[in-house]
Amino acid sequence: MTVGTEGWQDTCPDRFQLGEGARWHADRLYFVDLLQGALHSLDPGPDDPDPAGGPAGPRPEARLDVPLGAVAPVHGRPGEWIAAAGPGVALLRPGALPHWLARPEEGAPRPMRMNDAACDPAGRFWATSMAADAAPGAGSLYRVDRDGSARRVLTGLTVPNGPVFDGAGSTLFLADSARGLIVSHAVDPGSGRLGPARPFVRLEPGEGKPDGMTVDDAGCLWVALWGAGRVRRYDPHGRLCAEVAVPTPNVSSVAFGGGLMHVTTARHRLAEPDARAGAVLARRSGVTAPPAAPFRPSFPVVGPLPSFPPPSPPPFP
Repeated sequence: MTVGTEGWQDTCPDRFQLGEGARWHADRLYFVDLLQGALHSLDPGPDDPDPAGGPAGPRPEARLDVPLGAVAPVHGRPGEWIAAAGPGVALLRPGALPHWLARPEEGAPRPMRMNDAACDPAGRFWATSMAADAAPGAGSLYRVDRDGSARRVLTGLTVPNGPVFDGAGSTLFLADSARGLIVSHAVDPGSGRLGPARPFVRLEPGEGKPDGMTVDDAGCLWVALWGAGRVRRYDPHGRLCAEVAVPTPNVSSVAFGGGLMHVTTARHRLAEPDARAGAVLARRSGVTAPPAAPFRPSFPVVGPLPSFPPPSPPPFP
């Protein structure tokens, strides 16, 4: 089943260079403008993304001086986030400097940055990295355990996106956008140990690049297709079962909440951006999905914490 581009509404008047990381949390949509290091949120309304009087602007939530790839809420700490940003992973608090848990890509042989990220149901944070120039095989997947320790669990990735989990936390889905490939890994929910990669979906040239993803309450995987102006739904066996057209090509992430499907889009890498490029869009949907899973730290997150000094200004565009 393919659904056309009608029905999409702008959830705010703004246009973003590289909107990414859509997450539904506490009845709001959160997303990043990646290269600007900015976290925003929107309240599109419970039923209508275009309420009377027109859509309001986004609310700024955080701003860093490094690229901000994606965030997840911190359990029991309203307004606090764990973030994949710059060369590593940081805790973000209102009115405070970032507390850097790890900076594994600092000092790498080539300029690197963190990209997409999400938490599993057990409360661990999984974050990807990539080379600033998208050099083949330079990226990694990191797991941040509840004690705050970070370890590299996969290497050889190019543009890794959408680390997302099924409802039981027993399957990880991971896209390598540059290769047009989505794989799945069995996960031990207790330890976070990964099994070997299993091919899930391979996209053909012209179908777009798999970018941000989410898993709905039926266990199906939704994939934003960069360059194709599409969002696809695959069943747990990797069979295509639905496709929704989006009125701009660079669709970067997808989320569900408040009776709506939400997508972020980008002006990035478009020589002549169209009028909807960079918009955050929404349409009514009967699909439901869990809200963003939180990071559940086992260490205290109250009061001042020691932190790395801020990273050097990034060599990114």
